[in-house]
Parts: sequence; C-alpha cells; structure tokens
Amino acid sequence: MNESISEINISYRPNHKNKSLGSIRSSSDAYRVLKELYNQDLICAREEFIILYLNNGGRILGYFKAFTGGISSVTCDMKIILGVGLKSLATSVILSHNHPSGNLKPSSSDLNLTKRVAKGCKVMDIHLFDHLILSDEGYFSFADEGLI
Repeated sequence: MNESISEINISYRPNHKNKSLGSIRSSSDAYRVLKELYNQDLICAREEFIILYLNNGGRILGYFKAFTGGISSVTCDMKIILGVGLKSLATSVILSHNHPSGNLKPSSSDLNLTKRVAKGCKVMDIHLFDHLILSDEGYFSFADEGLI
C-alpha cells in the first residue's frame, strides 16, 4: 500500500432506538422537529442551516447542523449537503434555515440555493422534500408554496 495516499473511510451507524420522532409527511411535521433543533437563545441573533435526512419511509435518519452565519446570511456548500445525504443513504432531504429578522419571506439567495440543491439532488436520486425558513414565531415552506 502506498503510504502517501490518504485512505477514505465511510461508516454508517443508524440509531434504530430513536423511533419517537416518527415520520415526516408534511411541512408541519418537519417544523415540529426542526424548531427543537434550533438554539432558541440564538434564533433571533444569527442564521443557522440545519438539514434533516430521511429514509424511503419518511423516517428521520438524522440531522446535520451544516452551516452557521451572521445576522443576515449564511453561506451553504451544496457538496456538503449532498455528501452527508449520500453518506447517510438518505432518499429525501429537508433543508432549513432561520431568519433572525422574523421575516419569513424567502430572499433571492434562498430561492437560488433551493433551485441549485434541487438540481443536485435530482442528479443523486435524492428527493428534496422541502426547504423551511423558521423564525421564533413560525415557518415558511417552499414545498407548500409550490417553489420546489
């Protein structure tokens, strides 16, 4: 074996014991789970990007706190979003981020990111189930509004 080449290891350890989360069937199901994952002390202070990864039955495989931003934006890397999805053998993903301002209307950056991720997911045969924007008072669903 050539010692100058890095070995890549892949592992997958699902937590079958945590069945209490149930399955995600709607944006309200996703919101119920996601609002618990956001730090309520910081939801009005800075943007975060959290992704839920689901299996074929809509059961949550896990979540990934992918990116943290500033007051008015967060930078997302599609390779990381899809890479974690592939590694976890997810068949669906739900994107989410918060708007500290409380304004739930998607920005042009939000719309562009969602379109780019949807295209990438399609290539990888992963379904983009939804993209939620959260605030301390509610949520906006791209799927419910026909934007996915």
